[in-house]
Amino acid sequence: MKVAVIGTGYVGLVTGTCFADTGNTVTCVDIDVAKVDMLLNGKLPIYEPHLENLVNRNIKHKRLFFTTNLEKAIEDAQLIFLALPTPPGEDGSADLSYVLGIANDLGKIIKDYKVIINKSTVPVGTSKKVADAIHKNALVDFDVVSNPEFLREGFAIEDFKKPYRVVIGTSSKRAEKLMLELYQPFVRQGNPIMIMDEKSAELTKYAANSFLATKITFMNEIANYCEIIGADVDKVRKGIGTDARIGKSFLYPGIGYGGSCFPKDVQALKKAGSDVNYDFKIINAVMKINHIQKLSLVQKVKTYFGEDLNGLKFALWGLAFKPETDDIREAPALNIIEDLLAAGAKVTAFDPEAMKNVKDVGYEIEYAESSYEALNDADALLIATEWSAFRNPDFDKMQDLLKSPIIFDGRNLYDISSMQSKNFFYQSIGRKIINNLKN
Repeated sequence: MKVAVIGTGYVGLVTGTCFADTGNTVTCVDIDVAKVDMLLNGKLPIYEPHLENLVNRNIKHKRLFFTTNLEKAIEDAQLIFLALPTPPGEDGSADLSYVLGIANDLGKIIKDYKVIINKSTVPVGTSKKVADAIHKNALVDFDVVSNPEFLREGFAIEDFKKPYRVVIGTSSKRAEKLMLELYQPFVRQGNPIMIMDEKSAELTKYAANSFLATKITFMNEIANYCEIIGADVDKVRKGIGTDARIGKSFLYPGIGYGGSCFPKDVQALKKAGSDVNYDFKIINAVMKINHIQKLSLVQKVKTYFGEDLNGLKFALWGLAFKPETDDIREAPALNIIEDLLAAGAKVTAFDPEAMKNVKDVGYEIEYAESSYEALNDADALLIATEWSAFRNPDFDKMQDLLKSPIIFDGRNLYDISSMQSKNFFYQSIGRKIINNLKN
């Protein structure tokens, strides 16, 4: 099949590449000339495991193309995916200007039947708005479909190629047939393709992400309570995770969720509810608690060192909002940096992939070439991202490099029982404090 993907951000690039890898001819279009030139040369503007190899393979076999010419990109395409940014406004609503702007342009240039698919996360009712925008200028038939993405950064290729489910929102049998044909190679193991109305498909994405954010937030609340009463959140997590009604995933406590999806989608669902005079009380609580949780690690630091951190230096391991990505959007590490700097501290950070993006923000911190270099003469280590490279460090080396062997672990990377045998002060989330420092 011939496919066009408008937008070469995270979702658009993964979507176009994976469709090309199943034999389709895919043209990705973007207005950013520098980005398109980079992609034409096989270089990626984002980090995602395995994606660069996949892009280059499909460019080589002439299945994947990149252009800045919208009309050329969609000329022969049967299906046109909109993978455009929908950033949150100040009130939390999704900004649809990019989506509706392209819809208006498409109405002027489509010359035969097309299926236009919303791949971006958009509020309920967006499919109709897109259809209305195209109708203003279109002289041919078309259908608008909602097809939300469910990609986890760091696992996007696996998620796309082996999806738990594919959600297709359409009332058109003609569009449904084409969408089923396109997605059949990805569901050969029996995972469902779910056909529903457009509004239900749009809400499914917001509901899924908001539920997962709620699950994370609930466990953070339980972890905070564990610290007060002396319980161990790891044991609680395992105890409830074996219940099939709850499941084991998204039960790991930490310093709050971040990224490009959860914060934006939770806010957008709250705003969508308020637009029809519905108060999402749980969603409001999730947002409030997550904000507080992002500040929790620095509060532990201040409890130990005092409110005034002038003259102290802290090492920070991890800047991305999660491992296996360079995405720093809404990353708790940024809140940590801001709080430490505001308290007068100095920060030296290390992250395997995300340091360039943080440098672009302009924080007045230092960046290390390695995780160990970040520890040099630091008063304590703070861990904000659970990269695999941080899981089995040389604790003896860490003890030599740190001014004091103190760790504040926002991701519970280390086993409590093993830390009891080490000469460290170790404080994590929802577990007892280990203090083996000699007085």
